[in-house]
Amino acid sequence: MTDFTYSVDADGVATITWDTQGKSMNVMNQQGFLDLEAHIDAALADNKVKGVIITSGKEGSFAGGMDLNIIAKMKESAGDDPARGLFEGVMGMHAILRKIERAGMDPKTLKGGKPIVAALPGTALGIGFEIPLSCHRIIAADNPKAKIGLPEIMVGIFPGAGGTTRLVRKMGAMAAAPFLLEGKLSDPKKAKAAGLIDEVVAPDELLSRAREWVLAAKDTDIVKPWDAKGYKMPGGAPYHPAGFMTFVGASAMVHGKTQGVYPAAKALLGAVYEGALVPFDAAIRIEARWFTHVLMNPSSSAMIRSLFINKEALEKGANRPDVADQKVAKVGVLGAGMMGAGIAYVSANAGIEVVLIDAKQEAADKGKAYSEGILDKGMKRGKVTAEKKAEVLGRINATTDYAALQGCDLIVEAVFEDMKVKAEVTAKTEAVIPSDAIFATNTSTLPISDLAKASKRPEQFIGIHFFSPVDKMMLVEIIKGKETGDVAVAKALDFVRQIRKTPIVVNDARFFYANRCIIPYINEGIRMVSEGVEPALIENAAKLLGFPLGPLQLVDETSIDLGVKIAKATKAAMGDAYPDSAVDEVLFAMADKGRLGRKSSAGFYAYDEKGGRTGLWDGLSAEYPVADAQPDLHEVQHRLMMAQVLEAVRALQEGVLEDIREGDVGAILGWGFAPWSGGPFSWLDIIGAERAVAICDGLEAGHGPRFAAPKLLRDLAAQGDTFYGRFTQTAKAA
Repeated sequence: MTDFTYSVDADGVATITWDTQGKSMNVMNQQGFLDLEAHIDAALADNKVKGVIITSGKEGSFAGGMDLNIIAKMKESAGDDPARGLFEGVMGMHAILRKIERAGMDPKTLKGGKPIVAALPGTALGIGFEIPLSCHRIIAADNPKAKIGLPEIMVGIFPGAGGTTRLVRKMGAMAAAPFLLEGKLSDPKKAKAAGLIDEVVAPDELLSRAREWVLAAKDTDIVKPWDAKGYKMPGGAPYHPAGFMTFVGASAMVHGKTQGVYPAAKALLGAVYEGALVPFDAAIRIEARWFTHVLMNPSSSAMIRSLFINKEALEKGANRPDVADQKVAKVGVLGAGMMGAGIAYVSANAGIEVVLIDAKQEAADKGKAYSEGILDKGMKRGKVTAEKKAEVLGRINATTDYAALQGCDLIVEAVFEDMKVKAEVTAKTEAVIPSDAIFATNTSTLPISDLAKASKRPEQFIGIHFFSPVDKMMLVEIIKGKETGDVAVAKALDFVRQIRKTPIVVNDARFFYANRCIIPYINEGIRMVSEGVEPALIENAAKLLGFPLGPLQLVDETSIDLGVKIAKATKAAMGDAYPDSAVDEVLFAMADKGRLGRKSSAGFYAYDEKGGRTGLWDGLSAEYPVADAQPDLHEVQHRLMMAQVLEAVRALQEGVLEDIREGDVGAILGWGFAPWSGGPFSWLDIIGAERAVAICDGLEAGHGPRFAAPKLLRDLAAQGDTFYGRFTQTAKAA
């Protein structure tokens, strides 16, 4: 069956309805483009047809964009000359949209064309907005839940089917920048105010208004400004004084935000700048060349794979055990501190009844007030209604009474990181909850199998590691203990999906997966401070790799005293094998000085009276003098990168990670690992295992055995293999 259907009414108005089979929202594929073109050709060739409406058969939405599975495979399916194959494929899309735009009009007189209107019932993203941009008018239903825009930059590409060129020529480079460079999305009314669309009407008037416009349209109504004689770009072209300053500023902004490691943003800017210097048809060829350039860059395919395909697969339960639905109806949250309060909020906001317990009623009430604060902020921004606030708060029962946990099918314990305290609350809770309830502990460091010893039902005991702040961080790490059963895993996964976050499932081991990789990154930065490496070099080396925070800023944010606590616990567990004494010298000294990070307004960074960072602490150089000879930037970057990446490989090698997709998605969402790379395993595949081993050998010789290449990495190098190639089941699923 086709995704597009075609009909013509008695007045000669043709309607092309997009309704992707088997999908809740329309997505474009290669056959879809061909079907759309065939219907456009039919309408233009039929003398009885006066105009065309392009709309959707999906209630509340027009289209979610291009099927990114197809984009991810475009390069490999483009033949022996992939760049040429990609370019020709992209130009084929341009030809179809240009056919819609010109609509059969005489190229010289610009007369005789047929009006084509896009009627959007709701959300229109990516190609789902690029098609409307090629139409002569865009009318959207007044649907406040709808989102309209071009979010491609968020997954490592840019609007390459004419969206970039058309939006800039429609609005000017400055006005288009937030929608292109930031992927900003708008509801229909805001989209109209911004100039993205032309009209907003009541949902039940959408098609009648579209039909009315088609029947009344004149020749001049369907000529795009850039096709009309005397067109001038809004805000000025690059050679115009105003336009020149726009592009100078845009270039600086793009480089400042991306540090040069995100190829799509730079390519987009190139397409806009070069395209603005030439006529429209030449401009879309330039756009296609830059889009091809991005698709040929391994960064874009890695980002698409991790941030869309793999992420979506994990959210849909790619690694969920085959057991019955485990949807959570009532959750008990033990501990109303920052983590517990955050867990209570996201649960209640997802429609789950919550019992929030703390030792004192005052603390429990404070935990509930945390949700109220978030909702109040939402009300100020117009995102939350008074009714919604009351509804969410009404789901949270803040109490000290463990008897209130009766009827809970899931418990999430979020008390102090202390084995004894956690054991006590486990026993108190199991005395009142149903025998089939699942007990989850929110811990970032304590072994799940050890914590499960306090439970009478270890097969129903599991770890759920939330990241702070819970309401903003998208990743949740689910940790299986030695005796954790499939139902507990399914329950945890279904709960995480209910609260609209992304889960990864790992096996029990010290620091699990995320912290296992984050801590060496922080430690490597601190170790370099002790060696006399310039702190600014350390921090900027990390940012030039695309990390949101350098290791010194990261430890300030998470708190230095927490680092001290983790270091002491790790040393006690590892004994003589403990490798980070040089780090502890710096970390413990900072804590002794009361420099605990942001929370004390003093750490590796200095802070003003409002808690804002003012720069690296001047006293660092007195405590740890900067050496006269500084390492090469690439050496610093290799140390910071490999400190994390090798732990990811070891986690896979040791069976802590069972799926490299979880390793890549977890790294990006959990601690911001260089998103441009697609994650640690994708990055290793980009540079190649042989190159990675060579870097490791050099670092091991200069800095010790922590940089020794794991056996798995050496095996891949010896065989010329890749992670996504070796782990074929994962590769096929991705």
